[in-house]
Amino acid sequence: MLYAYVFALLCSCFVLGFTAAENTLRFNQSLRDSETLVSSGEKFKLGFFSPANSSYRYVGIMYNIPVMTVIWVANRENPLNDLNGSVQLSGDGNLVILDGQKEVIWSTNVSSPLPNSSVQLLDTGNLVLQDSLNLGIKWESFVHASDSWLPKMELLTDSSMDEKIVLTSWRSPSNPALGRFTSTVEPLDIPQLFVWNGQYPFWRSGPWNGHIFTGIPWSDTYYQNGIDVVNDNPKSAYVTYSYTNASILLYFVLNTSGSLLQKVWANGYRDWEVLWSSIGNECDFYGKCGPFGICYARHTPICSCLPGFEPKSHEEWNAANWSGGCTRKTPLQCEKNGTSVGGMGKEDGFLMLKTVKLPDKFKRFSVLEEDCRNQCSNDCSCIAYAFDSGIGCLRWTGSLIDMQNLPSGDTDLYIRLANSELGHKKDMKAIIVTIAALGFIIVLVCAYCLWKRMHKYTGSKRKDEILNSRNGIAAEESMLRGAVLGIRLEELPLFKFEMLSNATDHFHSINKLGQGGFGPVYKGKLPNGQEVAIKRLVRSSNQGLEEFLTEVEVISKLQHRNLVRILGCCVECEENMLVYEYMPNGSLDGYIFDLHKQAFLDWKQRVNIIEGICRGILYLHRDSRLRIIHRDLKAGNILLDEELNPKISDFGTARIFGGKDVQANTKRVVGTHGYMAPEYVLHGRFSEKTDVYSFGVLLLEIISGKENSSFYLEEQEFGLIAFAWKQWDEEDISCFIEPAIFDPVMEMQMMRYIQVGLLCVQEIAKDRPSILTVLSMLSNEIAVIPRPKQPAFTANHTAKETESSDFRIKILQTHSTLKADSVNSGGRGTNIM
Repeated sequence: MLYAYVFALLCSCFVLGFTAAENTLRFNQSLRDSETLVSSGEKFKLGFFSPANSSYRYVGIMYNIPVMTVIWVANRENPLNDLNGSVQLSGDGNLVILDGQKEVIWSTNVSSPLPNSSVQLLDTGNLVLQDSLNLGIKWESFVHASDSWLPKMELLTDSSMDEKIVLTSWRSPSNPALGRFTSTVEPLDIPQLFVWNGQYPFWRSGPWNGHIFTGIPWSDTYYQNGIDVVNDNPKSAYVTYSYTNASILLYFVLNTSGSLLQKVWANGYRDWEVLWSSIGNECDFYGKCGPFGICYARHTPICSCLPGFEPKSHEEWNAANWSGGCTRKTPLQCEKNGTSVGGMGKEDGFLMLKTVKLPDKFKRFSVLEEDCRNQCSNDCSCIAYAFDSGIGCLRWTGSLIDMQNLPSGDTDLYIRLANSELGHKKDMKAIIVTIAALGFIIVLVCAYCLWKRMHKYTGSKRKDEILNSRNGIAAEESMLRGAVLGIRLEELPLFKFEMLSNATDHFHSINKLGQGGFGPVYKGKLPNGQEVAIKRLVRSSNQGLEEFLTEVEVISKLQHRNLVRILGCCVECEENMLVYEYMPNGSLDGYIFDLHKQAFLDWKQRVNIIEGICRGILYLHRDSRLRIIHRDLKAGNILLDEELNPKISDFGTARIFGGKDVQANTKRVVGTHGYMAPEYVLHGRFSEKTDVYSFGVLLLEIISGKENSSFYLEEQEFGLIAFAWKQWDEEDISCFIEPAIFDPVMEMQMMRYIQVGLLCVQEIAKDRPSILTVLSMLSNEIAVIPRPKQPAFTANHTAKETESSDFRIKILQTHSTLKADSVNSGGRGTNIM
């Protein structure tokens, strides 16, 4: 009898333990405070929890990971005071939460009885109440969302059916009760995502064009991998997202401050990493600059009135209160005449604003692009229009609200202005001044060339005369140089030669930091105590003068945290010098290739350096007011500040692209051996993908601690790129990673970085990703990245063997020629500041 009792007790314990680990709760079962339901794939669990700094108990769905992450709460407004609560199915089939006195404090409240119901926690994170007989779902947590938005979950608005699935923030980090922020999708002709602060808009995504939300400057690849919007009719829309890699834990959450955050579980760090935030800067707040104002995140102040408009209240505007917005300076001609055309004055026109977040409160019209402008032009109430191939024609008749300048995108807005505000006269004056200046420079250049030709013709007969007039000629050359430099230096402060000489103790060798093709680099200290780095052009270097002019023209117009900052220059006493901020930690090559310093940069610091370089290149390629190809990215041209943050330097070989140019050709190939892309070495063809190739080499060098131009594995005839391919392809990267930083816990992230590097150094330029895509890959915005093609020089690479062999010979010949040039231009380790 005793044995039977013990056996029954053991069986009952086994049943209870099994129940606690199941994903389904049935009619005759309950879930106590210490128990959980776990989804079949063990991604999620349902159970009791207490928020931080709170003793109240709630029932919620959580990620099944070491860090408590609650994505749904049942009893948000009715917490339990003790550990005596339970979850079970009631007699009518509803899921209920009971307190210690068996009183119902929360219920699914399905009206029709469900005598054979069960509750199941799916591996999507959705908790479903279903009829066990016909398996129909009667209630689900995805429809009754909390503050989190999971893959395959819909945000829905259907006005015709009066249905809405809304995210609602917690009241505070320790209180999951309904907060003041909500997030919805609103059809409004074209679907947009909104975050609301009560009844007022707090943030807006911009309209969906079938591919992207136009106000969110993510890459197209990101959207193609995840977000989708369905808009069956003007009154209904829902948005979902999914990822092909189901092993990645990723979700959106509306936090207590009103920011919609996208988070990914960084397994290596055992914590959540924020990939994106709806509020990235002040400009992201809805209507920050008021009606007819536009926000520029990088300007000070951030708000400006649209062209042709002025602040409604200058006093408020000057006090940084921009909510009142702006008003039109000159009334429209069509308003004076009561019609959009005709009348006594000149007709109104349209001014294009490039790459802006389209304002709110628009109307869509299904017309062709050429008809969009005509219809707006013929309707005086139409104050702006835009055309997007995925949306069609958008028109605005009221105030233009919630506008900001975007770092990238194709959303251009045309605003109606009075003819006098379109700036034709100003443009004509600028053209006349420009032509006059160019004419003056051409005359000077022709005069100089004529003088040189006469000088050569007279030869030795004029030798005495030339010697006697040397001072006059030098003055003429100085005037010519000043005229040319005057165009380039208009935005750059000028330093006196005497000041820089004193700052460097008359260019004493003890202050010399390095030597490059441009000339020596000195450390100096200005009278105000500021430490600087001074590049001094070698007087005999014609190539150096050209690079000096290029660097002045390029970097004086740029400003980014990952670009070295130029402070000014000196062009007197036949000296050409550039003055930069001083970088106390020198150049990157001094760390990653130095056996004694390699250990100073751990893996986290190297990741920060790689991503910082990537952001700097992205600014050059896409986000600056110029479009710049650097052409000499290498470890020696990456400087490190006092916190080891990277800054790209040395823009002497950079090229500015204008208009819609995407590539160019040159007969003068400049750069550094080992970093130049094949198409650039062989054909002089360069583009953004040329810099991407150099970045890929640099990335592999930073990870491995090995220099591409000198690395050679004799026994297998491998260079660094081919060696990286071999180790990555065999999934054995321990030999490739710098031993001082290799960590098995971080091996998956290291593998990912090597894969991105190999994608960047692919032989064909079009196969390489853009730098924006590279940054998305590195930050895990793109979860699944493609497999790189095998490099051309790996061992046993038999495909196109003859062609690859010829190609290799050409590369080696060209590199042998350029190696001397790279030494003359500084090689590695000479651009120290």
